[in-house]
Amino acid sequence: MTPRDPDRRQFLKLGSVAVASIPLHALAACSSVSTYSASSAPVQRAAHPQYGSLVPIADDATGLPLLWLPEGFRYRSFGWNGDLLNDGTPTPPLHDGMAALDAGNGRVRLIRNHELRTGRSFSPDSTYDPGAGAGTTTVELEADTCEVTAAWASLSGTAVNCAGGPTPWGSWLSCEETVGEPDSDNTLERKHGYIFEVPLEGGSIAEPLRSMGRFRHEAVAVDPSTSIVYETEDQGDRSGFYRFLPNEPGRLAAGGRLQMLCLSETEEPDMRTGQVVGRWRDVHWVDIDDPDPEECGPHSVSDQGRDHRAARFTRLEGAWYGAGRIVFVSTDGGNAEQGQVWEYDPQGDRLRLLFESAGANVLNMPDNVCVSPRGGLLLCEDGVGPQFVHGLTVDGQIFPFARNNVVLSGEKNGIEGDFRNREFAGATYSPDGRWLFFNVQTPGISFAVTGPWEDGAL
Repeated sequence: MTPRDPDRRQFLKLGSVAVASIPLHALAACSSVSTYSASSAPVQRAAHPQYGSLVPIADDATGLPLLWLPEGFRYRSFGWNGDLLNDGTPTPPLHDGMAALDAGNGRVRLIRNHELRTGRSFSPDSTYDPGAGAGTTTVELEADTCEVTAAWASLSGTAVNCAGGPTPWGSWLSCEETVGEPDSDNTLERKHGYIFEVPLEGGSIAEPLRSMGRFRHEAVAVDPSTSIVYETEDQGDRSGFYRFLPNEPGRLAAGGRLQMLCLSETEEPDMRTGQVVGRWRDVHWVDIDDPDPEECGPHSVSDQGRDHRAARFTRLEGAWYGAGRIVFVSTDGGNAEQGQVWEYDPQGDRLRLLFESAGANVLNMPDNVCVSPRGGLLLCEDGVGPQFVHGLTVDGQIFPFARNNVVLSGEKNGIEGDFRNREFAGATYSPDGRWLFFNVQTPGISFAVTGPWEDGAL
């Protein structure tokens, strides 16, 4: 496939794109909540939100040009596949979703998923199933320099940990994107398809939160005002959007009620194509009677919702909370099958399509998403060809912010190969907003990026 020219990915004025987004500032004017702001402060709109053209920039840690970024930005790689954890265990590969949490004393802790599908547990610590190879690692960094001070396994023995989400009480929810059963060849020893909570300190107790559902989880977003957890499902074109109402706010292990989203004005809501950008739709929720079926297939939970005409999406992946709203992504949704960005308003119990990609040169199958401290969205691509991290501004403009340029010849941990077409994942900001963290999933590298954020929307 011909590589895409990043200059073609200048931010796209709404009138020049057949399917794009409604201007977010205009939509925010219809609501008492500022769209996307990560705090209650008004969103500041910049004159040049795209930051300028992308150029190759050398990594502060290795000297290699691993990323293209706008001029004025710099970055540091860390937490590579193969780097040793505190106990001498190698860092596993397939870095995916993560969150940055304040550890105090000038430190930041990143809790990071590893989306391994096969293999034995990579650590004896915080292990759920010795026959499963995925989990999380926690990396502690100096807040000013992003130099690593410690790293350890914080959850192991899980399967296909893709995304998840941070909680308002300072933990990470790691999601399994599988409903794997114990195998006849004794590979898997326990059931999978669950959410696990990983604390800021130490490791997880490695017990699933069963009442939050057993299905192909992708990501979660927690509303801090209610502790309600919103969950996405990546089950092809039969995916659903869920919420979990905890019995005790902040204590998910105390159980609760799982529900699935429905549209109020239609009996058979199909959200995959034919949607109108910016149109608010009233929704309601139906209970899932058996969130953890004894015999669980890929549709065992979602079919319970569909019996009550729950909404049907395709490949729901990233989710994030910001300013009273839940933003979530359909990776191959839309008429062009290149991605949709949805927004749910919990106060109004309503849903709208915020953005839809008109083609791969606009946005190529977004996956993980996060809200920036300045009000924009970060969208990590998981498509075909060169991969980008995009910004989406409060004015409805999309633009490239980072391009994968990872080509290695053994310079780090003996890794060799051209990884420029591998996905970005795990975008999240440091608590003070100075650093943006994200991963290149393969070969498995984490990055910390900083620069003149005030010049744009991110």
